[in-house]
Amino acid sequence: MRDQGVVRMATRNTPTTFYQDRHGNTGLEYELSKRFADSLQLDLEVETIDTLDELFEQMSEPTGPHIGAAGITVNPQRSDQVRFSTPYMDVTPQVVYRHGESQPRTLEDLYGKRIMVLKGSTLADQLRDLQTEHPDLVFEESDRVEVVDLLRLVNDNEIDHAVVYSNELVVNQAFYPAVRVGFDLSEPQPMAWALPPGEDDSLQQAVDVFFAGIRADGTLDQLVERFYGHADVLDYVGARWFAQHTLQRLPRYETLFRQAGDQYGLDWRLLAAMGYQESLWDPDAVSFTGVRGIMMLTLPTAKFVGVTNRIDPKQSIFGGARYLIWVRDQLPEDIPEPDRTWFAMAAYNVGIGHLDDARNLTRSNGRDPNRWVDVKDHLPLLSKKEWYTKTRYGYARGAEPVHYVQNIRRYHEILQWVTQPQAEMAQADAEQYHAPGILDQLPQNF
Repeated sequence: MRDQGVVRMATRNTPTTFYQDRHGNTGLEYELSKRFADSLQLDLEVETIDTLDELFEQMSEPTGPHIGAAGITVNPQRSDQVRFSTPYMDVTPQVVYRHGESQPRTLEDLYGKRIMVLKGSTLADQLRDLQTEHPDLVFEESDRVEVVDLLRLVNDNEIDHAVVYSNELVVNQAFYPAVRVGFDLSEPQPMAWALPPGEDDSLQQAVDVFFAGIRADGTLDQLVERFYGHADVLDYVGARWFAQHTLQRLPRYETLFRQAGDQYGLDWRLLAAMGYQESLWDPDAVSFTGVRGIMMLTLPTAKFVGVTNRIDPKQSIFGGARYLIWVRDQLPEDIPEPDRTWFAMAAYNVGIGHLDDARNLTRSNGRDPNRWVDVKDHLPLLSKKEWYTKTRYGYARGAEPVHYVQNIRRYHEILQWVTQPQAEMAQADAEQYHAPGILDQLPQNF
């Protein structure tokens, strides 16, 4: 590794391991691997693999990856193919089912049901071991899906059950609200990296020292909290909360939204709606990924648009407006409004590369890549293995930008509605927005 100057990491393109979002490369396994490479003053080279079987096969090859950081648990049945590092977290195998169906509580409750698990996983080996005492337990293995697909299949009632790890469920459950835990299949299992086999254990020693260090200094706990300690969702805040924040928070920043809108040719209420979706108009907001401020700018984005203090409301609002305009200008000129704005907001959320992937999928499926109504049907495909493996930028939480744009459009519509009388007021009075009675003015179905 030192001679080559690089740590070669094999991983899965999933939300619990490695993927790209608007902030760049991310995922727990990526963050751990990057820190390991940095600790050795080496570069990190990431290779995504399609199946777990492929990962284990590559690890045993002389020219294979140095580390297999792919959300795998210690599996004695793989000991002839790989070494396992010191475990860095425990995860629990869980049987999930669809809410509204009968909850399984024992293995006997799974008899006669359609059950699916990832092919090549420790969970598949565990189920095979259980079949010796439960011959009526039948399950399917598939390498054509990922965990997000399994949860979707359960959520949509296409299969009865799936067996997944607890961390995978925590990260994805908010996107599949009908999925529930039936029971734990076993006690927690240790998750670790896979390392090449052989007599030379110098790499294993280096990895073990690395994990001991980040465990001792709190880095490991911080990373686990970052990725699993919060629900990674776009919560839809109810009408009453939106109304209260409109009354209590928006007046503090409306002038800034208006000024930024005037300067960049944007509807200030659209900017305000984006700010609400991003931070609930909280200038001190900080996400688990480290983005900050009313418009939730990353450090690279802030630097790109000239923002030196992300929690300064004026800098954040004006920086967010500049970045939205820049993203919109990168889009093909033949995309008309208002679709052009919806695309720009989606790219603001998920990244322009993933938006391009969704547009290409839309085109390949015979629909119009310049229409939001068509592209929004294809963005969620970026979380499905059968589709994202065909794209340039790989896995993305494709449903998020769809909800993001739709929520902003709803907030924008409401802000337009409740501020309409304002346009008829004198300019002096229009400098500050007051909306007494907004709680009663909001549409009942909002």
